[in-house]
Amino acid sequence: MVLLIESIIGIVLFTIAVVPMVIKNPIAYIGDYPPAIRKRCEELGLIEKDKPKFAKNHLIKKGFALIFFVIVFSLVINKINGADTFLKGFVDSYILWLVIDWYDALILDCLWFCHSKKIRIPDTEDMKEYKDYLFHIKQSFVGMLLGLPACILVGLLVMIF
Repeated sequence: MVLLIESIIGIVLFTIAVVPMVIKNPIAYIGDYPPAIRKRCEELGLIEKDKPKFAKNHLIKKGFALIFFVIVFSLVINKINGADTFLKGFVDSYILWLVIDWYDALILDCLWFCHSKKIRIPDTEDMKEYKDYLFHIKQSFVGMLLGLPACILVGLLVMIF
């Protein structure tokens, strides 16, 4: 029951952190868009050609979010879940990571992103790649892999606390 409540809280916080910023400035999150849409944005001059997939400030935000995740989840899993071993800390944090990752892929990406006109970049609205569900599922698998080192750190910090 505790993991369910933590999952719901995590989903709400993730949504609050991501959705308003994407709506406000979709081009700032171009690194999360399918490659064909990024390419069209280059052709339209909306982003620089050969620009890195993610802008420096976007990577910094993701880095801070990862550090925040590791620290907060370590404390929550230790104090609320009672985890005091590496395995319990790792497993609980990875379950939460997966719930949020799958929510992001299935709900935010496949349902919202693929169908919302609010996050369409001007002059790319006609592109079928907005409904590239496979792209989002593949990205979710990347997210699952990225969660492993973060959750290993959570497990290690749980042991220290």
